[in-house]
Amino acid sequence: MNREMVLDTAKEYIMNDRAATHGNAEDSFAAIAALWSAYIGEDISPIDVAAMMILLKTARIKANPQHDDNWIDIAGYAACGSDVAANYD
Repeated sequence: MNREMVLDTAKEYIMNDRAATHGNAEDSFAAIAALWSAYIGEDISPIDVAAMMILLKTARIKANPQHDDNWIDIAGYAACGSDVAANYD
């Protein structure tokens, strides 16, 4: 899979497939942040969620760098994280 395909697939996922399944990223990342914060007893922001999901995918890349899904998801989390950061107060 080349870079254009990775970006096109990530765009399809975040604009259609996963948005329809999981709702918008802002709400989803906020809900995840609240749960993670309660679990660890420290404040986690929705921006942290995006960064930590990228780190999770990075760890998976270490185990299997040829698995395209990890690269696609990193691109998607980066795009969603950018949106979340732009609208975060």
